[in-house]
Amino acid sequence: MKPFRFSFRPSLLKDLRGYDVPAFFRDLSAGLTVGIVALPLAMAFAIASGVKPEAGIFTAIIGGFLISALGGSRIQIGGPAGAFIVIIYGIVEKYGVANLLIATIFAGLMLCAMGFFRLGSLIRYIPVPIVIGFTNGIAVLIALSQMKDFFGLHIEKMPGDFFAQIQTLTANAHSFNLASIAIALVSLLLIFIWPKLWQAKPNTMDEVIGGKDKRILRILRAFPGTILVLVLATLAVSLFDLQVDTIGSKFGGIPQGLPSFALPHFTWELVKQLFPPALTIALLGAIESLLCARVADNITGDRHDPNQELMAQGCANFIVPFFGGIPATGTIARTVTNIRAGAVSPIAGILHALTLLVIVLVAAPLASNIPLAALAAILLYVAYNMGEWHEFARLRHFSMNYRILMLATFLLTVIVDLTVAVQVGLVLACVFFIYRISSLTRIELIPPDRLSTPLPHGVLAYSIFGSLFFGAVDKLEGLIEAESMPEQALILELHQLINLDATGLDALETVRKTLQKKGSQLILCGPNRQPLDLMRRSGFLARLGPQNCLDNLPDALARSAALAA
Repeated sequence: MKPFRFSFRPSLLKDLRGYDVPAFFRDLSAGLTVGIVALPLAMAFAIASGVKPEAGIFTAIIGGFLISALGGSRIQIGGPAGAFIVIIYGIVEKYGVANLLIATIFAGLMLCAMGFFRLGSLIRYIPVPIVIGFTNGIAVLIALSQMKDFFGLHIEKMPGDFFAQIQTLTANAHSFNLASIAIALVSLLLIFIWPKLWQAKPNTMDEVIGGKDKRILRILRAFPGTILVLVLATLAVSLFDLQVDTIGSKFGGIPQGLPSFALPHFTWELVKQLFPPALTIALLGAIESLLCARVADNITGDRHDPNQELMAQGCANFIVPFFGGIPATGTIARTVTNIRAGAVSPIAGILHALTLLVIVLVAAPLASNIPLAALAAILLYVAYNMGEWHEFARLRHFSMNYRILMLATFLLTVIVDLTVAVQVGLVLACVFFIYRISSLTRIELIPPDRLSTPLPHGVLAYSIFGSLFFGAVDKLEGLIEAESMPEQALILELHQLINLDATGLDALETVRKTLQKKGSQLILCGPNRQPLDLMRRSGFLARLGPQNCLDNLPDALARSAALAA
């Protein structure tokens, strides 16, 4: 076993070697692009989470900076994420914003501990149907939470429970605002068609523009549709004095500057209550960030350091709450945007955070007239892209266990909450795995054509295939039933037994004792290294006797013949 060695080496340190001016300009272009894309998302995620919009922006600035500077991925972008909306909203509703900050701080410590103890690779073992199930469930809840602002309904506060949300929306459906609906529909349509418009054939778009300046085409292709929507929607509200909810009317605008450092008040009694939500934030943050890093690796061909990434996420989530921020993690949409914009190092992520900082310092007052309906449209687009909806259609191609696992996680995420969904999903996955592995374990009579000599009278010979563990030990019980118990010896051929656990060993001990009481012997032959090592360390071989544990089947037959003589 390799000795434990702590390592803290951000990817930034390696990427700065040989860093040159052309690389900086590529990172600068990518950082500016991602910073502009991140602005509306940061505000929208914060508002949907039940906190003020500046909380999302501060998280994107501080958390995004720390994740890029300290992370184990070259081009991952960190900040507030859509996956956290449901979790944060539930914590705020139950414990309040101040306690959300405390839970996030402790989640940061947990993430640092995961990275310190090198648990990053374990996150990869979460089954795919569980990830798909809770991701699709979160997407549904995000979309449902935006119905209030999308339709401009007069609802003071949305409940956190799924069925209560449905009831509240239905009861207040008559209070819709036509102006909000118009803004939301036009915004949603623009967000969907804008990238498709500029992905058309270059010759076609050249004809539209006039073919005079290719730079215009490149700029329009790179310009984010979400920013276009915010600009047009804000202009519409300002010019036509539309009576809709805006950031200014709902939150009083966005402060022009970063908040000061503040230490949240907490007691140890409160920490005990906040442990479950803190653990949920930590686990979801770890899953999201490492999934995002894997997506980035698949695109770029790089290989991230999962443990360093977890420590960076932990540092960000520990520090951000002291400045009024919310949980941060790796974000797939912004990371992919960063890659496509030409980023080559973590400097791009740092510049994205600085871009947001400049926007806040310079243009914060302009955000007051941003309509919440436009932000709702952006979040609906995020929810649509976040969900892997085609997986529902593909379910018919998979096993019943896969279907149950994915649908159970999805429904529990929507109806109950994410924590319960993941817990139940993991338990179901373990049960299905145990059942599947136990079904592969077989105990069969050795056919006569495999025997070098006929079996003596009163001797039976079996082969064990697979894994003899706690889920499969019942298959040994049939060997010691009164009507099938051999009078002289029972031979068990183990060369195809790949694994033996303590419960399986205990079952073998039961077989040995039962045979011994009846005056018969247990003979083992051909055990592999792992089963043999466990039997030796536990003292089972000493009790069995070295003469009854042999290397091959012919030797076992010879031993049984000697016993029967």
